[in-house]
Amino acid sequence: MNQNVSFDPFSFESATGRLWCGAQEVRLTPKAAAVLNALVARAGEPVSKEALFASVWRDTVVSDDALISVIQELRKALADDSKKPRFIETRHRRGYRFVARVSQPAAPAANRAYAADRASDRTDRPMIAVLPFENIGGDSQQEYFSDAITQDIITALSKHRSLLVIARGPSFAFKGRTADERRVGLDLGAGYVVGGSVGKLGTRVRIRVRLIEAESARYVWAEQYDCELAEIFQVQDEITAAIAARIEPEVSSQERLRAGRKSESALRAWDCFHLGMNHFYKPSPAANAEAQRLFRRAIELDPTLAQAYAWLSYALVMSMVYFDVEPDEGRLHQAVTIARQGVELDEQDGITHFMCGRALLASKAYEDAIVELKAAVALNPNLAVVYCGLGDSLAYEGRFAEAIPYFEKAIQLSPYDPQRWAFLSYRALAHILAAEFDHAVEWAQKATRIPNCHFWPYAHRVAALGHLNRMDDLPGAIAELLQRKPEFSCSLARERLFYLKNPEHLERYLQGLRSAGIKE
Repeated sequence: MNQNVSFDPFSFESATGRLWCGAQEVRLTPKAAAVLNALVARAGEPVSKEALFASVWRDTVVSDDALISVIQELRKALADDSKKPRFIETRHRRGYRFVARVSQPAAPAANRAYAADRASDRTDRPMIAVLPFENIGGDSQQEYFSDAITQDIITALSKHRSLLVIARGPSFAFKGRTADERRVGLDLGAGYVVGGSVGKLGTRVRIRVRLIEAESARYVWAEQYDCELAEIFQVQDEITAAIAARIEPEVSSQERLRAGRKSESALRAWDCFHLGMNHFYKPSPAANAEAQRLFRRAIELDPTLAQAYAWLSYALVMSMVYFDVEPDEGRLHQAVTIARQGVELDEQDGITHFMCGRALLASKAYEDAIVELKAAVALNPNLAVVYCGLGDSLAYEGRFAEAIPYFEKAIQLSPYDPQRWAFLSYRALAHILAAEFDHAVEWAQKATRIPNCHFWPYAHRVAALGHLNRMDDLPGAIAELLQRKPEFSCSLARERLFYLKNPEHLERYLQGLRSAGIKE
């Protein structure tokens, strides 16, 4: 059933799972929306428990308690009474029946099909439930903190537009209960569950956090954070930011693996987007081209998927900076145009503003780029890549003292980010432009140790070593560079560093290469 229906005073968008009471949306978990959809589709008829399990939980085996929990959620949302039902009637040992009169406004079939496709793409986004952190120290004064950090994590994760986060109410229904993550995922419709604990150890507090894939009950990530009891409220924001910054890349990595297991014919927009991301992180021209193809395919399947536009724009910029596509004004203009489309589609997404900032930076519109990047930070202060972008942009403006702390913030927030090599590499470049060559060697060296890094960190190391006249270190560094980019030369560097607006910066970089013996 893929159309809107109404049952006074409610209306229900069966394609999207959204319930409305007049102009006010009544939030439902995905499982509750699916059960309501199944009942409304057969309004007036008994629907057996077996039919609901087959429709909503499909191949997953769950107990009757899971269905009872969802029915209770629906009754609460509809302000219904199980003893005098206006909407959902219990059929003893048989199931349930939707007893309210349902009206169905007409809608063109094409519109209904499009709405259904859009809804399936939205619900493909990973859903996360954050359980109330357990206060394991027995100190009642820590109860407030454990609840507060749970709420802060829910808020922080909700700023990641690639995630759907279950609200505080349904999650806190599990407070004080021994929660099985798989059961929680089934009950709330969440693919991932975040849980944790807060405990006092003398004068210190230890916070443990874990990310569980609900279906398999498998640990995806776990970490612990320690701080002094006296500092707990001062460091609360830092801990929350660190947790939120780590969870999003971990979930995205799992979603890329999940999409990779699907057949080509089964791919929807969200799958194509994540497969594109998987190729985006690989350091080869072919992978970049495939990423662009998949982002474009995602846009074809869902023209409103803002992040597909954003990452397509960035892939276009990367093809000119790192790969074999010749930089020109037309391609740069295309990248900016696509990035701005992403912002227009979702102006509340920090990633779309970040990507717009990167495209503008590549076009040498530094001031406009910084405006977009600062907007991204305001929207989502837990996006590590944005801080790297700000550091990069400020460095090209010659504002080196301002730039370095942003690189440090990016690394601190997401030390295992799939783009962490870039955090280190762009910092190395900033040190070269600032004539701080020892620091440039240090950070370029760190970048080269990361498996998926591109050739540029190797080039930065050679340029810095050339300035330092470290002849003993240069042969090995040059060999590693040419192994990854055999055609590397000063002219190639000049062409690919097209985004450097200050001629002195470009000349400083090239002079380091010349001193190292790199051919023109």
